[in-house]
Amino acid sequence: MRFEDFYGPSSQRPGDVTASFECRQAVPSPCTGGSGTGTWSNHAYGLAVDINPRENPYVGCGQSNDPTAQSYRNRSRKRRGMVGSRTIRAFAASGWEWGGSWSGNTKDYMHFSHNGH
Repeated sequence: MRFEDFYGPSSQRPGDVTASFECRQAVPSPCTGGSGTGTWSNHAYGLAVDINPRENPYVGCGQSNDPTAQSYRNRSRKRRGMVGSRTIRAFAASGWEWGGSWSGNTKDYMHFSHNGH
């Protein structure tokens, strides 16, 4: 992993950057839309990390905020870059929870955090 700035100016960065320590609002579910929630994300405090967002999309109501991630919504076909059981166990060993195990129809497959949110 590298700091986001390694990839150049924000307008030129790829959309598939693993990220934490990112000062931003929590992202709303694709079910509700909008651009922010009005609350700080756990990422702003370094208490969450998103791994390979394209391969591990944030999905709600059968849709994602990233149209290039569509082929990765089907989690039964494991491919390179997708979060798997070893990654989930490694984070769990440190007390972090995976957004792919959230109950309901919203899943954040890229997301690990100290409190599960």
